[in-house]
Amino acid sequence: MKTNKSFTKRLKLTRTGKIVARKPGKNHFNAKESRSTQMAGNRTQIISVSAKESQRFIKTASKSAN
Repeated sequence: MKTNKSFTKRLKLTRTGKIVARKPGKNHFNAKESRSTQMAGNRTQIISVSAKESQRFIKTASKSAN
């Protein structure tokens, strides 16, 4: 199965092997949000995938992390 390149550019592989990504939907329309909601969008989230599925992203994600 091919790797989705546009999605892997949004991923980062940590040293311990976790896959981390930004939370979606926080690019614009944040002016009316409370400050705590705005700041919560800046945090990353750990993506939990099975070992088999993570193999699709590890090779290309590790290249973009360097």
